[in-house]
Amino acid sequence: MYRILLILFLALASCKAPYSRTTSKHGAVAEGPVLEIPGLERSRQLRVYLPPGYESSEDRYPVLYMQDAQNLFDERTAYAGEWRVDEILDSLALETGFRLIVVGIDNGGQERIHEMNPFEHPQYGLGKGEEYVEFIADYVKPQIDSIYRTIPDREHTGIMGSSLGGLISHYAILQYHDRFGKAGLFSPSYWFGERIYELTEDDPFPEDSKIFMLVGEKEDDMVEGAVKMYELLLESGHPDENLVLEIDPEGEHNEHFWGRYFGIAVKWLFEEH
Repeated sequence: MYRILLILFLALASCKAPYSRTTSKHGAVAEGPVLEIPGLERSRQLRVYLPPGYESSEDRYPVLYMQDAQNLFDERTAYAGEWRVDEILDSLALETGFRLIVVGIDNGGQERIHEMNPFEHPQYGLGKGEEYVEFIADYVKPQIDSIYRTIPDREHTGIMGSSLGGLISHYAILQYHDRFGKAGLFSPSYWFGERIYELTEDDPFPEDSKIFMLVGEKEDDMVEGAVKMYELLLESGHPDENLVLEIDPEGEHNEHFWGRYFGIAVKWLFEEH
């Protein structure tokens, strides 16, 4: 599907976005500047998908924050293929009217393994996930809400990631469930930070939080970890109508697999049922 790559620059939180583009039925992906991550002395770029009709309307939209932005929209920036998030959302908007803003956060390359783990690891040392999720909740989200026509409450705000991005997205909604009311946890690497089970048991998600978990049977021991978390959430009293565990017999650990379920997940997470 034809799409426009639009270069926009995110202003400071107190500024308005310099938003303009040629007339099109399709959404646009905006490349933002690098933003400093407080406490980590490093920076990160945002990539923002705006749905079809954004410019010509005054509507406000729900927002999904996603990890590993390099792999979401563009084959040229992807490590091993893209999710096709923009094409999928363009199709959903045009076919069903479903519209959503997506804010992708670039990963930090070799720092990814530290930033997306909130715990100490025997091989990789102390994780930096606490600082990273604070950056998303306290810096990225307020800036996006000030620039774009978002619906800023938790009921219309989600977070999503795959692999270590699934682990850190779980941790983010656990720590900041006042900001995020939905999570897409694709092939979450719970084995990498098993303390996440203890934290989830001690302080479960609010019952109205919607959680979509995905794992493939060809992902080795990730199935066991996802099932363990699913059962823990049910035992903690999380309503089964707000919880999905999808196990794909052919699912492998890659962007093609995650992209196949992206549209299914976001519609379930954000649409009323």
